[in-house]
Amino acid sequence: MTDRKATTTRLTQAGLNLIGQALSIYDADLRLAVCNRMFATMFDLPEELTRPGADFADTIRFLLERGEYGPTPDLEAMLAERIAQARAFEPHYMERARPNGQVIAVEGSPLPQGGWVTVYTDITAARAQERLLRARSEVLSDQLITRHEELAQANRQLAATNAALTEARREATEMAARIQLTTEMLPAHIARLDRDRRYTFSNRRLGAVMPGSRSDIIGLRMDEALCPSTYATVEPHLTRALSGEASVFEVTHAPSSRRIRISFTPDVEDDTVTGVYALSVDITEEAQARAALSQAAGRQVAAQLTSGMAHDFANLLTVILGLKDKLSHMDLPPAAQQSVAAIGVAATRGGVLTRQIAGLSGPRDLRPRATDLHAFLAEVAVLGGASLPDGVTLDWSVIGLDAPVLLDPEALRDAALNLILNARDAIAPGPGTITLTARALRDIWIEVTVTDTGPGFSPQALDQGLQPFFTEKGEDGTGLGLSMVYDVVKLAGGHTRLGAAPGGGAQVTLRLPLRHPPAGPAPMVVLLVEDAPHIREAVRDQLVAAGHSVLEAATVDEALGLLDIDGIGLVLSDIMLKSRDTGLDLARAARARGLATALMTSLPVDAPLYREAAAGWPVLRKPFSIDQLAAALP
Repeated sequence: MTDRKATTTRLTQAGLNLIGQALSIYDADLRLAVCNRMFATMFDLPEELTRPGADFADTIRFLLERGEYGPTPDLEAMLAERIAQARAFEPHYMERARPNGQVIAVEGSPLPQGGWVTVYTDITAARAQERLLRARSEVLSDQLITRHEELAQANRQLAATNAALTEARREATEMAARIQLTTEMLPAHIARLDRDRRYTFSNRRLGAVMPGSRSDIIGLRMDEALCPSTYATVEPHLTRALSGEASVFEVTHAPSSRRIRISFTPDVEDDTVTGVYALSVDITEEAQARAALSQAAGRQVAAQLTSGMAHDFANLLTVILGLKDKLSHMDLPPAAQQSVAAIGVAATRGGVLTRQIAGLSGPRDLRPRATDLHAFLAEVAVLGGASLPDGVTLDWSVIGLDAPVLLDPEALRDAALNLILNARDAIAPGPGTITLTARALRDIWIEVTVTDTGPGFSPQALDQGLQPFFTEKGEDGTGLGLSMVYDVVKLAGGHTRLGAAPGGGAQVTLRLPLRHPPAGPAPMVVLLVEDAPHIREAVRDQLVAAGHSVLEAATVDEALGLLDIDGIGLVLSDIMLKSRDTGLDLARAARARGLATALMTSLPVDAPLYREAAAGWPVLRKPFSIDQLAAALP
């Protein structure tokens, strides 16, 4: 590669030496990049001033001292002036006579990368012919000759300007192509609109950000490029941007259900808004994660507010039930016995309500894993169908979701059964039909709908049905069923909607983020550390069934003796072990040896030891699947 570069340099220099004009190129640091032999010959320069890297200031000093530019009263001032002109270099064309009588044309142009190129042409002969023509001509007037000279100089200047413009145009074209290529590579739609709201620039990413939209939109108005519902939301922000007010906002693209963040920046020239720059980014996954985080934070606050109250309320109910048991064993009149029985029923119901409140507001650990929705809905249909009366049927179907998806089947099963029982109560005593459907929505959402043929939601239920404690079942309802469904779905990054079924009745729609499970880990040697034999056996069977080889240990000391065995791909240990050290101590030792480690536990997520473990390693809640293990590993 070095030889080829040297050969190229020699060939380039040889080509420059064949040019009949002197040429020099200086870089932005005023150092000589290259010159040809004619440059050295024309100005009779010493060899050190024609080598690459020669200082421009040294060359000018040499020429000034030799009188190249005529008498120089103040050499240093002239040198400083020439250097300042070079640093602020501009295209130019000039002609000057040298002290030796030679007349040269000097044409200079700046380079896009910095520095400049200068070409020196010997026009002595041309000037001599012009003088001869002036002296001998008896026909041509002085005015005509002068005009000829001016025209010739103007033509040379025009040629120099045209060359500079051509180079500038080429650079601008290359820059525009690079900008276009860069904008096409970005995962966002970038555009500019004029004051008529027409696109004057756009990369071809609108269809990727908002599926179904055209990509070739230059020349279209925004209301022609966007769907009507999206444009209706965007239009007020665009109007403000055209008046000079920048804005950043989010919209839901109705055809695809994607969440889009849009930024409008006014394009201002001379204090006048000439258009708007637009940037649109798909933030669907960010919005889902943000909703889940917000819900989790809300749950934490609710847990802090209700945990103490629920605890005290449970203690009071325990006292009430104890007194009720004492009263029930006394010889009381029939009316008093009925009252005591009613107290027992009310206290028992209060206990159920307390547990539901704790489940609603307390910490919940979603455990997504690979789930086959066909098998899942078949199981839900069996469980839900067992509670339906005669005349009420349950139909189910899965549309476009043949591959496994990543979700928490236990949480979704609870939600689906809750909705099926609500539908059963709405239809009762029947007959009627409950329909359970799961389908993929534009590769973004899993949409689960539960519809029934009952009377449908009342206006008040549509407005307040997802709020805790709202019920229209009277004393038979707690008002926590739908709110718990809403909570689980929100925690997963989705949302819940109540509405009317297409054929009448009620419809509840759950939208959950569509995620596909990661590929399982390649077969490896797993060091399994668990002190409970029956649990260790169950986990070992799972790992072996997935193709892994398993080493087993019951204590940290036993596991430490196995860590140096070659080929261990993963250390999987319980956090709590019946030994002086914990699984965290083993995890630290494994980390020091560079071994991947995961921890498993039955501790609640708010336990101090759990939080300490989760801060440093993947933690799996027992029981877990191989898919959950794969998802937890980096």
